Amino acid sequence: MAWLGALLLAGHAVPATAQYAAGTTVMLEAASDERRRGLSWSDGDPVLRGSLSVPVTDGLSLDGTATTLWGNNRHSGADAVLDLGATYAKQLGSWRLTAEGRYHLFPGASGQGYGEVGAIAGFALGPANVDLGARYAPRQSAIGGDNLYLSASGAFAIPATPFTVSAHVGHSSGDVSDPVQAARLRPGGSYWDHGVAIDWYRGRWSAGLRYADTDIDAADSAHAGASLIARIGFTL
Repeated sequence: MAWLGALLLAGHAVPATAQYAAGTTVMLEAASDERRRGLSWSDGDPVLRGSLSVPVTDGLSLDGTATTLWGNNRHSGADAVLDLGATYAKQLGSWRLTAEGRYHLFPGASGQGYGEVGAIAGFALGPANVDLGARYAPRQSAIGGDNLYLSASGAFAIPATPFTVSAHVGHSSGDVSDPVQAARLRPGGSYWDHGVAIDWYRGRWSAGLRYADTDIDAADSAHAGASLIARIGFTL
């Protein structure tokens, strides 16, 4: 899988300095689509997003993100998604180990919330970062079974420029107890997603373009095919 090695060298979407900034961080963002793991969560419509991260103690922070979904079909007409949880990060030399827990709430739709946990191992070498991650949602009725997402990503901050290039590849799998609900996160069953991006950072402002795609068959590919997503953000 030589192409996977190339993706890893290309980089991670957010520089390490942005991921682990000290102090409370607030970010406001607009994007042309809300796409997660290659799937559109907003029926391909533009979204607004607000994120808050509050440090609790060394390495531990509480996090929350609210994203508009405008009554999307994937999550039974939810108006928004609230991602609430905690993150613990530990720096060991050039290695960065992270554990996280999240619960996803869907205002405007009943019985759609679900939780997941994750672990990420990252390595920094100069302006480059590589991350290997695993996120698992235990068996829950809201997602029609369980869900495992394995990913590899990398980023490279281009020296003497405000640009970072990045790429990722991921694989979603799991057991199915309710095919209708399982299709929320895995339409057509297990699948691969991949993407590349370029981001611009200048002071408190950022912007970017991201290409996302999956290998989901055409019959199940509604809001899962190739897409180019634009975003602009401001950090308070």
